[in-house]
Amino acid sequence: MSLLNIGMSGLAASHASLVTTGNNISNVDTVGYSRQQTVQNSKSSIQYGNVFIGTGTTLADVRRVYNSYLDAQLQTTTSLNSDAQAYLGQATQVDKLLSDSGTGVTKSLQAFFTSLQTLAGNSNDNAARQALLTNAQGLSSRFNAISQQLTQQNTYINDQLGSMADQVNKLASTVAAYNKKIAEVSGSGGTPNELLDQRNETVRQLNELIGTQVTETEGRLDIYLGSGQPLVVGDVVNKLRVAPDATDPTRSSIIMDRNGSSVDITSVMSGGEMGGLIRYRNEVLTPAVNGLGRIAMVVADQVNKQLGQGLDQNGNFGAALFNNINSLAAISQRSIASANNNPASGNLNVTIKDTSKLAASDYQVTFTSATGYSVRRLSDNTDMGSFTLGATPEPVIDGFTLSLNAGPVAAGDTFKITPTRSSAADMATVMTDTKTLATAAPLTSTKASGNDGTGAVSQPTLSTLLDIYDPVQRLEVQTAVKAAMPVRMLMTSATAYEVFDAKGTSLGTGSIVPGQNNDLNIAVPYTDAGGNAKTFNVAMTVSGSPAAGDSFNIGMTSASSTDNRNAQALLGLQSKATVGASATSPGVSFTDAYGGLVTTVGSLTRQGQLDATATDTIMTGARNARDSLSGVDLDEEAGNLTKYQQYYTASSQIIKTAQEIFSTLINAL
Repeated sequence: MSLLNIGMSGLAASHASLVTTGNNISNVDTVGYSRQQTVQNSKSSIQYGNVFIGTGTTLADVRRVYNSYLDAQLQTTTSLNSDAQAYLGQATQVDKLLSDSGTGVTKSLQAFFTSLQTLAGNSNDNAARQALLTNAQGLSSRFNAISQQLTQQNTYINDQLGSMADQVNKLASTVAAYNKKIAEVSGSGGTPNELLDQRNETVRQLNELIGTQVTETEGRLDIYLGSGQPLVVGDVVNKLRVAPDATDPTRSSIIMDRNGSSVDITSVMSGGEMGGLIRYRNEVLTPAVNGLGRIAMVVADQVNKQLGQGLDQNGNFGAALFNNINSLAAISQRSIASANNNPASGNLNVTIKDTSKLAASDYQVTFTSATGYSVRRLSDNTDMGSFTLGATPEPVIDGFTLSLNAGPVAAGDTFKITPTRSSAADMATVMTDTKTLATAAPLTSTKASGNDGTGAVSQPTLSTLLDIYDPVQRLEVQTAVKAAMPVRMLMTSATAYEVFDAKGTSLGTGSIVPGQNNDLNIAVPYTDAGGNAKTFNVAMTVSGSPAAGDSFNIGMTSASSTDNRNAQALLGLQSKATVGASATSPGVSFTDAYGGLVTTVGSLTRQGQLDATATDTIMTGARNARDSLSGVDLDEEAGNLTKYQQYYTASSQIIKTAQEIFSTLINAL
């Protein structure tokens, strides 16, 4: 009977090994499966005299071949790789959108200035005027189209974050269910290998979506996010949801609901596809939107202002080509009140004062009292200082000013200021009549006939700027200029002169140095609508040696003049430093600013490519390391199958031998 029992134990053990090997082979393609091994122990021996004779074998365990360190490496690298791939996928789209000649701004900007150059060569050519208007419409439409694409990307991110948060909740609930089930099975002394594998695979899938930190406590896996926010503790799940950001409702934030309270964890999230999308939004999308908006605003503003200094074919001062950057709608929509503000609080107006000093950034304004506030630039986290609403002079912060829109504000209220965000989307060509393109300079100087000296004067410029966006100031200056012209400069001697307006009223006297270039600035007084005394200024240069009695006249440029001085000034904007001026730098041109934006996005995309390649390689190495230990090797399992088959046959022979011996013994008796 002892020999029979030994054979039966071997038969049972070899059968269990064959079953385990077969299970390994059948799960060779099961994701997350860890191969299993049988563990045998010998049964206790029986003493016969001075010797101990064995009684067979027993199946001690079916062991899961697993290494927690290798699995943790795979989980971490999966999170990093998903982050990098999600970041790269979105950044590549923006890079192509901005840099491609068919979708970027460069080609439209070049076409605009090429048509302007043609117009400058023949300012009365109607075809050239229409071409400029058409290319202006193309330029504004190109800014609109790119802005729309970037807005759609922001919408896509919001939608994806919402969908992924739901997936995270489902996977977290699955992990919690596995924790509970594994604890129940382990409590009865078993080792649920398949459940452990399935739980680990669920955690890996979770890391594809969001970066996690996993701790094992008494056989359960507790999962934490960000800086330690608990997602799963035992069989308890704290769920995620997406909600509009309290400071910017156009963007989604990730909220964790825990113990009846809600915590915004967006700023501390990293890893996984969600972390990659948030990182892309912060590093690429937001700067691109603000940078594009700044360029669009500067182009519209600088072109409009220069047109305002010229004269059109009707003999009127120039009108705006593009829309007003400081329309009532625009200034009221550049400030976003925090959802946490006092319900009775109002909002702010943001007025652009100097487009050349704008930064491609959003700002946070925090009120310390009903009128006192501090400003922080978010792109580089720079403290811009403390200011007071309604102060005189009005504080200008990076080219913009703040004023109260409606309702009071209270200490603790915060606002997000977005000076340039919507500018590319809002840009529009508003001019429809080509005759209103102001290509001529408003003033022209002529030398009176009969002058005896060699004196000459340059073409004058109206050095007082007409505010293209202020119809009252603009009308006052226009009226004053037209009323004062022509202005006559009379040489009372070879070195002295006196200036008279159209009515013969003396505007003042001065002197020159014959033989040199004398820069003159003639102040012409007028009274505004409010009865205030003001002046406009005319600048010109007197050269040569005029004689006493010589005179020079300054008058309005005639309608339909071939004068192209204002067109040339507009053309000069192509290379003029008008974007990003600071105390230490004059800034750059439109083209250079856009090129800088393309370069920045391209550099971030290139870095994203390097990161994605590196993390993919690291993750592949971690997976291979894990599979080399825990994965199923078909060659090895085939060898085991043969070995355990022979083991099973040999155990059968033991039983057969025991039966034959027993039969012989019975027959002998």
